[in-house]
Amino acid sequence: MITIGRAAKFTNIPAKTIRYYEEINLISPAQRSDNGYRYFNQHSIDELNLVKGARDAGFTIEQCKELMALFRDDNRQSSEVKALTDEKISQIKQKISALNNIVQSLEALSDECRGDDSSDCAILNGLIKK
Repeated sequence: MITIGRAAKFTNIPAKTIRYYEEINLISPAQRSDNGYRYFNQHSIDELNLVKGARDAGFTIEQCKELMALFRDDNRQSSEVKALTDEKISQIKQKISALNNIVQSLEALSDECRGDDSSDCAILNGLIKK
């Protein structure tokens, strides 16, 4: 059993964030001592690490709740986890595509801009037309 401060160091998640995750029922409630201090066991650390890994991979809080439910379910099927992950991959690819389109548009505007002392700016004019 470790305190929230040690759990924060082990997982590289701020204590404030750990409290938030507990408050929204993303992780299991910590055990409490008589003085109200939170104490975390290895299972709690595993849950925190799962959330950290999922958040780092781009999963939303709601998606993390789905992953956590599957993590806690001994009867889960890996196909369920795979389906969530494949859906996330598709979402990320869509975002990458949208960002690539933005980059291309900005590059085109930048290429049109003379970048001199003139007040006429192809970038500003181009953004107005968007």
